[in-house]
Amino acid sequence: MNPRVHETPARGTPRVHYKTFGCKANQYDTERMRQRLESRLAPGPPVPLEAADLCVINTCTVTNRADAGARRYIRRAARLNPGAAVVVAGCSAALRAREYRRMDEVSGVVEGHEPGRVLAAAARALGRRRLVQLGSRTALERTHVEGVGAEVLRRRAGATRGWLKVQDGCDRKCAFCATRLARGPSRSRRPGRIVAEARALAAGHPELVVTGVHIGHYGRDLEPRGTLTALVRRLLDEVPGPRLRLGSIEATEIDDGMVRLLATSGGRLAPHLHMPLQSGSDPVLGRMRRWHTREHYRRRAHEIAEAVDPVGLGADIITGFPGETDADHARTVALVEELPFTYLHVFPYSRRDGTAAADLPGPVPERVSRERGRELRALAEAKGARYARRRGGGGVEVVMEGTGGTALTGDYLRVSVDSRGRPDPLLLHRGRLSPDGSRVRVGEAASRTRNREPWTEWGQRP
Repeated sequence: MNPRVHETPARGTPRVHYKTFGCKANQYDTERMRQRLESRLAPGPPVPLEAADLCVINTCTVTNRADAGARRYIRRAARLNPGAAVVVAGCSAALRAREYRRMDEVSGVVEGHEPGRVLAAAARALGRRRLVQLGSRTALERTHVEGVGAEVLRRRAGATRGWLKVQDGCDRKCAFCATRLARGPSRSRRPGRIVAEARALAAGHPELVVTGVHIGHYGRDLEPRGTLTALVRRLLDEVPGPRLRLGSIEATEIDDGMVRLLATSGGRLAPHLHMPLQSGSDPVLGRMRRWHTREHYRRRAHEIAEAVDPVGLGADIITGFPGETDADHARTVALVEELPFTYLHVFPYSRRDGTAAADLPGPVPERVSRERGRELRALAEAKGARYARRRGGGGVEVVMEGTGGTALTGDYLRVSVDSRGRPDPLLLHRGRLSPDGSRVRVGEAASRTRNREPWTEWGQRP
């Protein structure tokens, strides 16, 4: 690749477009990049692709499709806005930096997510030599979760729910996963930094989602050693405003203390868990190199559902993993039918170079994998509808989702909103669900005192 230098915006304030692929951790990282560029290079708000002088693309490598999607977007950016510089960062860039550097459309590549290095690459592409040196000097902490002297994240642009990343990387070695290859071992942020960031984010977000790559391992690398439960308890005590929600967490890493917080916090910790399952068959779990068995997961899910009611319960499932038989799939279906799931994320297996699963025998035809996925999604949709009906008529606290007319309950029901006015998106709101659990009528904003009844019954006006 012959790096392109764009001289014109160097004389003014460059306009930046951001594109993020992938998970909440990636979305958080993009916000850190945006904040750094806004403070040092481009103080204006993000702009549409066609109007940008610089396009920052934060890539994902969870599937081959994710890699391909990033390449398509790079080409689209060059086609729609040939004058813009393109800087590529993220997980796919960490594993495939050479491929991106060979693309004529790409002006710079950052192998990872460090905001200072994104600043340096952007400044280099735009001919800002002073800022190149400033970004290049960014030192990394031992954890390299964030650069030394990095500011806390203050907002998630254009969103009511803020992401609060508490760790990065993963020590597990699931056979199908390329993310750990891109992000490295598990590294935890210091609790004080997390609390400071949560306080900053709370000013503009009524809900904060505790996220990372493997949050169940939070604190194991700290001195003194910490735990996710202790961190969440501290956040509840020291950041009194927003509702907290756990991101994806392994069922076997949810301790009894966390279950008690879910059950007794009065909604401050949202009664919702997303616990990756991947398969309900022990032979498949073994080939996946998962560390739980079907029975371990089954028992913990029932224990949680008995202790926390109501509770939203979701899971990830991969269909068509190498060697998965009809009998294996039937075991997964049976487990999904038994457990109180309220939704599922179902993915067909995607081969990833460099992973252990890439060399496994017994590939499953794509048609079979898709059919199994359709069956599981239909089952999950039916279970979710039954759960919503069971919750129908109940009181809830919801956070608005932008201005789109939808809101999210604590137990992760996405509902349409019926209101006399335009509810403030910066506040939690009380309401009552419709009989089928698909809508909510909201009134006053929720006070900081929990367990009060909503202001109106469904179908009545105040």
